Amino acid sequence: MTQNSSLIPYSSFLNRCFQLAKIGAGSVSPNPMVGAVLVSENGKIIGEGWHKKYGEAHAEVNAVKSVKPENQRLIAGSTLYCSLEPCFHFGKTPPCVDLVLEQKIARVVISNTDPNPLTAGKSIQKMRAAGIEVITGILEKEGQDLNRPFFKWITEKKPYVILKWAQTRDNFIGKTGEKIGISEKNTLRLVHRWRSESDAIFVGTGTIFNDNPRLDNRLFFGKNPLRIGLDVRGKMDFHHALLDDKKETWILGKPKIGDWKNTKFLPTVHGKQLIPKLLQELFLAKKQILLVEGGANIHHQFLEKNEWDEIRILQNDSDLLAGVAASKLPENAVLVEKFQLGNDTIYMYQNSAPIFKIQ
Repeated sequence: MTQNSSLIPYSSFLNRCFQLAKIGAGSVSPNPMVGAVLVSENGKIIGEGWHKKYGEAHAEVNAVKSVKPENQRLIAGSTLYCSLEPCFHFGKTPPCVDLVLEQKIARVVISNTDPNPLTAGKSIQKMRAAGIEVITGILEKEGQDLNRPFFKWITEKKPYVILKWAQTRDNFIGKTGEKIGISEKNTLRLVHRWRSESDAIFVGTGTIFNDNPRLDNRLFFGKNPLRIGLDVRGKMDFHHALLDDKKETWILGKPKIGDWKNTKFLPTVHGKQLIPKLLQELFLAKKQILLVEGGANIHHQFLEKNEWDEIRILQNDSDLLAGVAASKLPENAVLVEKFQLGNDTIYMYQNSAPIFKIQ
């Protein structure tokens, strides 16, 4: 590396890595979102990549592949910026750390060490042993915020839980026995985007019978997540959308006779063991992000156990005057974002309790 290149601000290239990584949202779980940028000795970006889909090439591989033929001679001696430590182990793809060595990259700048025990600093050690300069901990918090679900998945062996509800200005989410639309259409598109970025959606019995939800992302694009409905007493019938057998679905409750291809009935339990059992089943099924859409009773159970990581509230400026009250915001909820969509205000909260330890 030249002296001038050492003055290149690491943060700007890592921020670009974060931007690239986010393109993979909804497609890479249970892997982390990762972005990578290759910078030549004269400070020019010669390659960019991100992890596009679970089971396919990682960000570092895609960054190297993106380098144009006339710039390939610049890879040796370049600096690789990564939002997360390159992987060390063979999985669905070969270890990215070996690619770094093969390409004779001179320096690697990393935001976060990979918490996965199969890597967990091993790639950093291997690169340093090979004479590569490795710089870690740059924009560390930003990198962790990018991959909060992955860090929890690895460190706690639980899915990342997002509670979402729509409410009126006077804090009602609807009326018992009635289907009431609260959010505007653009807000609904945002919700469907959130669905596409999740691995599973869960609703309780009341929501099933009041709203008969389809739990798909028809207003956006990308994958449809696993649909989960609670029906302990087996009262759902075949007019309910969750029993259309068109998409991957879990029904927590009594099985129904039928030739089911995409629907699985899971025996469940009432009370305190419902949520721990569900989270365990989701972890075993490699479902990293759970979006809990309601209703109030289900939200209350997650809040009571402090089994939540984010709360997303869609508040319309209308009043309902009476109905089903929205859940109370817990004391450990920290507002991290607020924005307007038409007549809806979106509030984004995070649980103040850390879900991982800074390495």
